[in-house]
Amino acid sequence: MLKMNLPDSHTHTLFSPDSEEPVEKLCAAAAEKGISHLTITDHCECNDFEKDSYGERIRGSFEAVKAQQGSFGKLQILCGVELAQPMQNPQAARKLLSSHAFDFVLGSIHAIRGKQDFYFLDYTSMDDPCALLDRYFEEELELVRDWDDFDSLAHLTYPLRYLMGEYGVPVDLRRFSGIIDEIFRTLIRSGRALEVNTSGLRQKIGKLLPDREFLQRYRELGGKLVTIGSDAHKAADAGSGLEEGAAVLRSCGFSEIAVYEKRNPRFLLL
Repeated sequence: MLKMNLPDSHTHTLFSPDSEEPVEKLCAAAAEKGISHLTITDHCECNDFEKDSYGERIRGSFEAVKAQQGSFGKLQILCGVELAQPMQNPQAARKLLSSHAFDFVLGSIHAIRGKQDFYFLDYTSMDDPCALLDRYFEEELELVRDWDDFDSLAHLTYPLRYLMGEYGVPVDLRRFSGIIDEIFRTLIRSGRALEVNTSGLRQKIGKLLPDREFLQRYRELGGKLVTIGSDAHKAADAGSGLEEGAAVLRSCGFSEIAVYEKRNPRFLLL
């Protein structure tokens, strides 16, 4: 049971290809743990939209989430989507977003152009795996600069989960400080949020995504809007790391967490 009144704004169910969890089971776990708001954000990988039938998947997710609303006491259940790589298939992305009245849209990149998801890449065979990060952050900047239809930028340091966590590749993040600052400034100017993704705390990397140094820099540049999510793909992980993430946010000077309903932020005190 959580000691704080915290939302989980990034979760997945069996409508995502990498989860087998029923919506009802995830909601029940969230209610039992005392989560205030549960936003289900099943995957939509826009670069594989047709191949993996994401239109049908997200329609199923949306309908299943709606069916559970109001069924778990005080738990507020919200309909979201994790919209990945929208710039690689903007027509499909816009059609999807216009088809459903989402509460919340996460923007993310799991795969840069011409490559598989960072999860599937073999970094041992690469001469300079960090060169992929140059391209990744360029596409992150493109996302926040050129795609206006998302609410929060998900797991900014996603590739580090695999590069550093799974493969132990050393990464000097100072190499990317300039472009990350540009990403933050663009995000702040547009009035959108930065996600604190707690999944890294239960994985080999052992860090928030992004971690404290990036959250501190975002705050220094004037960033105030943040969301938080466990990135749970199973009920047991719902709410995982939220209290630790909230504590880091407080230490960086944040006083509120945003929860989106009908694409508008509401604020919960930290």
